Amino acid sequence: MTERNDIGGGSSLQQLLDQATYQHFQEQMASICIEAGALHRIADHVEQKGYRSVQLVVDEHTYAAAGKELVLILGKKGFQAFTTCVTANSIGDVIADEAAIVQVLLDIQHNHADVVIAVGGGTLHDIARYAAYTSRLRFISVPTAPSVDGFNSKGAPIIIRGYKQTIISIGPEAVFADLNVLVKAPQPMIAAGFGDILGKYTSLFDWKFGAITSGEPYSLASELITRHALQHSVSCAGQIAKRDEEGIALLTRALMESGVAMLLFGHSHPASGAEHHLSHYWEMEYLKHGEKQLLHGAKVGCATIEIAKLYKQLQEQDWGLQAKLNSNIASHWDEIKQHISAIPAADELSALLAQVGGPTSYHQLGIAQELVARSMSEAHLVRPERYTLLHAYNMETGHMNSRSGA
Repeated sequence: MTERNDIGGGSSLQQLLDQATYQHFQEQMASICIEAGALHRIADHVEQKGYRSVQLVVDEHTYAAAGKELVLILGKKGFQAFTTCVTANSIGDVIADEAAIVQVLLDIQHNHADVVIAVGGGTLHDIARYAAYTSRLRFISVPTAPSVDGFNSKGAPIIIRGYKQTIISIGPEAVFADLNVLVKAPQPMIAAGFGDILGKYTSLFDWKFGAITSGEPYSLASELITRHALQHSVSCAGQIAKRDEEGIALLTRALMESGVAMLLFGHSHPASGAEHHLSHYWEMEYLKHGEKQLLHGAKVGCATIEIAKLYKQLQEQDWGLQAKLNSNIASHWDEIKQHISAIPAADELSALLAQVGGPTSYHQLGIAQELVARSMSEAHLVRPERYTLLHAYNMETGHMNSRSGA
């Protein structure tokens, strides 16, 4: 079959990137098909690759949304299509943890699968990608909602003994995003996808901050791709809010662009900063206390607002001039402040989230103020190797408090 690459309309990103980088960008990313009826292209892809036994990874909702139809499509073409319906926990959440991964691995082994197909949202993709990676198989992405940007990335955030760890595994060899399926996604999941994209305002800043002050690796190409996805989504927020085919296609393309930026760079820096560390912290606390999980993108959107508030406050206070533990912060503070200025104010971020029908505060999500306050002091420990401004602020604050208490 002839697969379409639908990312960003092509020409706009080609203009942003130099020719060599753009070619590398094309070589690194999986084939991506975003169109109505994309499910019907999967059988041709499976046939071209020579696969015979296909292992689908679903939950009860995504099986109804797309999995059942895909099994019928593959069966009519003569393929063996097996389904793993990942078991939810005691409160009805599907979690990317050891139990879910082992469930999929056992089915892969029993069915002698040649390829794994993730049919669902971000959590099912994380389970499927890591199970495929461990089994040395390829996997195919079939999103059922435009809810996260990790469909086509290599990272698999896995809960191991209650603690979230991102494990670099594999990206999908192809993505089939069927607009007939995506437009039927629940409204909160669409708003969550927009919230995940909005988090790029602070993730891009934190990535730049780490590069300036700590020498963390940086890629201009991945920055440009991520920023293109962010700016295009924000400018089209009204269209996305309509939840029609055009708006859903716009959001899906942006999520895929962000995923490709991570794929190109090899790590999640472009798309994951302090706002994601807050989200992961909240998730682990909810797991610890047996509380029902919140949508990832909804948490990221609200966390972005909290991080923006803090960073704007530090900018106004010229906090960086007082930093002692890392002299690069003070010496580059003027440049850092310019990058903070690119982050919208909290009320602007709230208005954008409200426009697409998403929650605009942790209060609306039902997250306790005490948990938010604690996460602002401790969430940097979720990824201690990432040098975000939140990380630097907490290190400096702890240093100053320990000195004053001595």
